[in-house]
Amino acid sequence: MKKLFLIPARGGSKGIPGKNIKLFGNRPLIYYTIDAANEAFELGDRIAVSTDSTKIAEVVRRYGDYVPFMRPAELATDSAGSREVILHALDFFEQKDEQFDCIVLLQPTSPFRKGTHVKEALKQYLPSFDMVVSAFETKSNPYYVLFEENSSGFIEKSKRGNFIRRQDCPKVYEFNGAIYVINPKSIRSENLADFKRTKVYEMNAGDSVDLDTPDDWEYAEYLLQKKEMNSL
Repeated sequence: MKKLFLIPARGGSKGIPGKNIKLFGNRPLIYYTIDAANEAFELGDRIAVSTDSTKIAEVVRRYGDYVPFMRPAELATDSAGSREVILHALDFFEQKDEQFDCIVLLQPTSPFRKGTHVKEALKQYLPSFDMVVSAFETKSNPYYVLFEENSSGFIEKSKRGNFIRRQDCPKVYEFNGAIYVINPKSIRSENLADFKRTKVYEMNAGDSVDLDTPDDWEYAEYLLQKKEMNSL
């Protein structure tokens, strides 16, 4: 199965300025994702960082030949969607007569996602699926702790169910943004949110940390130091 490991890394980050190449544990953050892609890489696969930033491209190229094209500015705005970024990459390679059996979208903001996670997610993928997506079991279960206002202005549980204990509730997943194994035919026809044949690859909460805010970054640095101490 020929895979395109696509790492989207636009330059305009507002929550954590320059986060994709900010030093995390003395290494640019994006290097962790490149490492995960390399661990899952097989002969014939491609690893491509899609960026509009010359600064990000320069940092990535110091690590390896992973920037085959630059992303157009119109695909790097706050309103640009993942589907358009994926299609741009697919079109680039198809012009070079390269096609793929699946796209593995890996966001740079998941530093604890490893190559082993990617390989396990790939094992779950079948050509009949639209996507395999990574997630973790959320504590914010809509059957138990989530409420919303009804038409009268009073709150009621988001999902109805007579559950006394949280552990008795149906398992509910939260996407962690770490791994998306995508069928190229599916993404050509519709958005990720409209996929009907999606399977979950479950990760633990610790490895699911996604860096969007300074608090996320601070927590992730704490976890990284803890992991490094435990490995001594």
